[in-house]
Amino acid sequence: MYERSRRIVGWGSAPQPARRCERLGAAGSGAAGGARSPRSLGAVIPGALPLASIGSFFDAIGSFFDSLSRVGWVPLFIGAVSFVIYLTLRSRAFYNTLRAAYPAETVPFRRVWGAYIASYGFNNVIPARGGDVIKLFLVKQSIPNATYPAVGAAICVEAVFDAVMAVFILSFAFTQGVFPKPPEFAKLDAFDLSFFASHPRFTLFVLTALAVTALVAFAVLSQRVKAFWARVRQGLTILTDRPRYLREVFAWQLGGWCFRFFAFWMLLEAFNVGGSVKNVLLVLGVNAVAAVVPFTPGGAGVQQALLVKVFAGAATGATIAAYSVGQQIVIAVSTLAVGFVALVAIFRIRSFKEAIRMGKASRETEKAEEMARERERAAEAAARPGV
Repeated sequence: MYERSRRIVGWGSAPQPARRCERLGAAGSGAAGGARSPRSLGAVIPGALPLASIGSFFDAIGSFFDSLSRVGWVPLFIGAVSFVIYLTLRSRAFYNTLRAAYPAETVPFRRVWGAYIASYGFNNVIPARGGDVIKLFLVKQSIPNATYPAVGAAICVEAVFDAVMAVFILSFAFTQGVFPKPPEFAKLDAFDLSFFASHPRFTLFVLTALAVTALVAFAVLSQRVKAFWARVRQGLTILTDRPRYLREVFAWQLGGWCFRFFAFWMLLEAFNVGGSVKNVLLVLGVNAVAAVVPFTPGGAGVQQALLVKVFAGAATGATIAAYSVGQQIVIAVSTLAVGFVALVAIFRIRSFKEAIRMGKASRETEKAEEMARERERAAEAAARPGV
């Protein structure tokens, strides 16, 4: 009776699975002795890696919602508040950079803070750091006689601290035996990171093209628009005064980094992964790698794939998947909410879309005014005697 029921439901006898495995091995690679079946959709169908990474990301979202009943809400709230404090301290460092660039102007911290928070929140829902346009526009409008090149250069000052910390954090992460090495990035279910890692020639071409473009732009602008570079140097003024930079920028960013460290510790506790110095440093390492390829909002996908890989042995797969997406959701929602309130309460702007539209319009107007001034100067030069 038992054997007949096995035949009815299609289990078959023992030799049948063996024959199926032989057929799969022959179809997979044709190698003698058979081969192991592929482990991912990207290995079966060329070009299917985007579908695999998207599928794994939404699976992790499902795990997040399934685990809501087990989330620690108190550490979750503390983590979200700590992350907003971290951004506030970084905005203070940015404010000090702007004060050094515009010593004769009034720089309102309230508006600088609002622009900083709003842009970070928007970056968590828009890819390629589109929120930086909001920051550039709002800050420029908040400081009398400010220019886009100077404000843009001031934004880049905070990258000095980030680069220094990234060296130490990634050095630690790569020595722990759980963080994937760069050649292994191609195997991750994160399309943007996997694509560049699995196509080194194309990546090298893109980097070379960007470098050449930057050099050409530098050469052209240095000859034709000297005023542009003067404004860029103005935005970097604080870097010329090392004691002041360490006191007013680096120290504030370091304080903010401590709150960021604490925020990730609390989020690890909230999702039952476990907070520790090692785990937080691994999360910070994941964030450093995700920042290199900002093609998705907040590095979504890249962070999720790396976190699942890094914490594979720390908790169950469902717990890690829930944390990998839950952390991004908590940070995105909290910063987006605070950023939107700042946008409405401080700048009287009702949506992020309106802020981007106003920023682009302002930039176009400024370009038109600069071109008009250049034509006037050219006309004056042509009208001079002997010219």
